[in-house]
Amino acid sequence: MSVTPPVLLALDTATDQIHAALVTPEATRVRRLPGGAQASTALLPALQGLLAEAGHPWSAVQAIAFGAGPGAFTGLRTACSVTQGLALGLGCPVLVLDTLKAVAEDARLRAPAAFPEGAGLWVLQDVRMGELYVAALTWVSGEWQTTVAPSLWPVQEPARRWADAGAEADVPLRLAGNALAACGDALAPVLNRVAGVLLADADACPSGAALASLAARAWIRGEAVDVAWALPTYVRDKVALTTAERAAAARGEG
Repeated sequence: MSVTPPVLLALDTATDQIHAALVTPEATRVRRLPGGAQASTALLPALQGLLAEAGHPWSAVQAIAFGAGPGAFTGLRTACSVTQGLALGLGCPVLVLDTLKAVAEDARLRAPAAFPEGAGLWVLQDVRMGELYVAALTWVSGEWQTTVAPSLWPVQEPARRWADAGAEADVPLRLAGNALAACGDALAPVLNRVAGVLLADADACPSGAALASLAARAWIRGEAVDVAWALPTYVRDKVALTTAERAAAARGEG
């Protein structure tokens, strides 16, 4: 794989925001737009706008990078379908990015001094329904290494694991992700723990800058793959509670 600066499009719709980026030899351009139900109609115009701003045609794109998740079901399907359509139409490969690593990369870009060699970070993303997407990553030799693969935790699990008595409660933490704000009450025991939290970035997200950074490094490592691999990463297989489950949760039974 050539290390010549590429032209890459990157996108993520795993959250309630659209994040997109265009990497070119001249500059990196980013977009952030409301997502959710609007993602499918707003994403392609956003990508077209990035190319027009840079003065590049679609044919210049060498690969499409996308956040495969974990994240919202509809958002993941949007990202995958748009990536598949573009890559097939352009005849280019894809770069499969981990959305939680993109959150970690955003936290690092926002506070680089907080991430010396070997620094660990827990990413906590709100899933709603009283659950979190969680992953542990370590910054090693200019890359994120996964130490705990993306998992689905009950929202009370971080407090049980890190705030209560026990060996894990004595380890200083770096935390990032929207759950720090969305699930503040449940995570308060963690954020107020005696052992301390070295970083708590509730604003970290799979930003365009983070996607561009991950995509450029993945391209250099030769990780571009066939469009057939443009598939979502599903950690959670349930999108709604039944009436009985909602009632049980309201009674504190689950």
